[in-house]
Amino acid sequence: MANTYVVGFPRIGEQRELKRALEAYWAGKSSQEELKSVASDLRKRHLIYQKNAGIDLISVNDFSFYDNMIDAMVMLNATPEKYADLEGMDKYFAMARGDKDHKAMEMTKWFNTNYHYIVPELDENMDFKATIDKIKAEYAEAKELGITPKVNFIGLVTFVKLSKVVNGSENVIIEKLIPVYEDLIKQISALDENVTIQFDESYFVTNPTEIDLETLKKVYDRLTAVSDNIFVATYFEHSNEANEVLAKTNIEGMFLDFVAGAENSVKALVEAGKKVGIGIVNGRNVWVNDIKESVKFLEGIAEVADKDQILVGTSCSLLHVPFTLKYEEKMDEDIKSWLSYAVEKLNEVKIINKLFRGEELTAEEKADLVANEEAVATRKTSEKIHDTIVKDRVSNLTAKDSDRGMPFEERIKLQHENLKYPILPTTTIGSFPQTPELRKLRRDFKNGVISEEAYETEIKKMTDDLIKLQEDLDIDVLVHGEYERNDMVEYFGEQLSGVAFSQNGWVQSYGSRCVKPPLIFGDVSRPKAMTVKWSTYAQSKTNRPMKGMLTGPATMLNWSFVRDDQPRSVTGYQMSLAIRDEVNDLEAAGIKVIQVDEAALREGYPLRNDKKAEYEKWAIEGFKITTSGVRPETQIHTHMCYSEFSDIMDAIEAMDADVISIENARSDNSLLEIFKERGYKGEIGPGVYDIHSPRIPSTEELVEQIEELIKVLPVEKLWVNPDCGLKTRKWPETTPSLKNMVEATKIVRAKLNK
Repeated sequence: MANTYVVGFPRIGEQRELKRALEAYWAGKSSQEELKSVASDLRKRHLIYQKNAGIDLISVNDFSFYDNMIDAMVMLNATPEKYADLEGMDKYFAMARGDKDHKAMEMTKWFNTNYHYIVPELDENMDFKATIDKIKAEYAEAKELGITPKVNFIGLVTFVKLSKVVNGSENVIIEKLIPVYEDLIKQISALDENVTIQFDESYFVTNPTEIDLETLKKVYDRLTAVSDNIFVATYFEHSNEANEVLAKTNIEGMFLDFVAGAENSVKALVEAGKKVGIGIVNGRNVWVNDIKESVKFLEGIAEVADKDQILVGTSCSLLHVPFTLKYEEKMDEDIKSWLSYAVEKLNEVKIINKLFRGEELTAEEKADLVANEEAVATRKTSEKIHDTIVKDRVSNLTAKDSDRGMPFEERIKLQHENLKYPILPTTTIGSFPQTPELRKLRRDFKNGVISEEAYETEIKKMTDDLIKLQEDLDIDVLVHGEYERNDMVEYFGEQLSGVAFSQNGWVQSYGSRCVKPPLIFGDVSRPKAMTVKWSTYAQSKTNRPMKGMLTGPATMLNWSFVRDDQPRSVTGYQMSLAIRDEVNDLEAAGIKVIQVDEAALREGYPLRNDKKAEYEKWAIEGFKITTSGVRPETQIHTHMCYSEFSDIMDAIEAMDADVISIENARSDNSLLEIFKERGYKGEIGPGVYDIHSPRIPSTEELVEQIEELIKVLPVEKLWVNPDCGLKTRKWPETTPSLKNMVEATKIVRAKLNK
């Protein structure tokens, strides 16, 4: 009988092997067969890790070359007609990344995580059909290793709800997909006896309507008529409405998140005789589980459910945490003892389950339990965590600390007089290509191979070259390129007290893109200036405005692993004060434009409506604390990544930034309509081309795009820029794209002046 499960497992590899294999393939340096061989080896290794940890329900089809939503599109024959001239991997990666003839599909955040998914484009006239070649191959791999796996797939309702319907209606598409999912289940069930299927339906943690719930019931009544060995997984919040509905269907059970969704109720499921997966090991954070407290929690569940109904597992897929602590050789031992990555979390699941069921622990497991108890105890008392000066600064905050002191309408006039930029000013978001040579330079400096003087000489030369390039291109507001920065969060975190870093704590963001989030373990402060040196150096090399580039407090938290021993809001205010110190120092050093990126503001929102106000209060107030210490004539910019802005416009307006740039290139300007409808007062830089794709937009294409922007928003409010930073792009794409962007802007300006 199955007692333990993992919702899903990381796929990028413990040393980012899949990333390197993908990028080699995209660069034409390896074959498709070589890429597939690396992927197969990784899948087998990951299955063995889980098998050796004693996990009963191990997933297949949680692996992807890019994203599970695009995999579902392929397996349901739900790929857009515009890619019909392509086949196989060429088609797959063109949808994900674009190519010289095709734009990439829209990409957005997976619920409130930093993982991105490709947004399907659905047409009710599509010829949907189920093809399980990928699942069949991965299932066979698991069986060869002696594993009878569960098969993961995006749930039907969630697949449609997270898609963009380009023609027809959701209802018609759902009706057409039901028989396709029935066939999918039949084909999967034919692989083996009693195959367990996990359908991910986390749309239902996001305030479902009555109609949504009726649809859910109808869908699973139909699907469970084909097989009742179906578990429905929800995660990132509670799904009580769905829990009650699904209890009335013939599903086997549900996997529920009891970390972010502690309010989840098992009552209806238990009374209906369903199995309930208790996701008690955190799949989204890296701190050790308090094993004894988890066992107590499970014993509380066992007061209302039979133990045979309870499975022990992870709150969500372990995709959202680093792979293993095995390679963390340089980390402070105390901090390392407080951490648990994906592989270590497997062991936590196993030990919690054994203690819950009264099973004898091995000697090794007993030692692990003792280490866990010690780690939990030292986190509560360590002097490395607490700083009374920082706590006092937060306690002494007043309303004045978050007030610019002059209305936007008056500030912007001063800024125009001060900065003298033209109509449709051009700029970039901040970063420029991070070449292998640059990464090696930083690595050599960090490892002591070269001196600080030699390192800085090279960084200055790169910065000089970039400033000249931007001036030659005739960009209006410049950036220094961020060559000294490894990552927009990591760079700052490395200079803040209360923040630690890993060697190998990589987490997949999208495709081959990985990030290494900071570990915010204690009270946060800024011991000394972080960016003033490089920003002022760059400004000294040009007469054009040079933006100071900072990462905002909410983004620092949302892209970090944040301590869980105090309210998140308290850590947020601490971060705001630390970055405020930097903003004030930049202004004092003569920087007139300061960009405080809140790229991840939207993704930090709780998914349930009743929790959003609390987050908004500290996140928006934190941004204002960060930016309100400067004079009115200092222009504050911010940048936001892929977001659904419609329900957070009040918050965006409350931020009171002078200029906001947004990722817009993949959204057909639909995001801008929201700003138009609201009469947004600030200036806006909608991305005019997609930096997540290697294609170079033509001047003509960009002229058309800028003219489309002018149809939506007043030209006086518009800036022209790429839709995000350029660090992931290569120079052969970057320079011509920016050249075309500036030329297109000048063409449009000339038309406006006629």
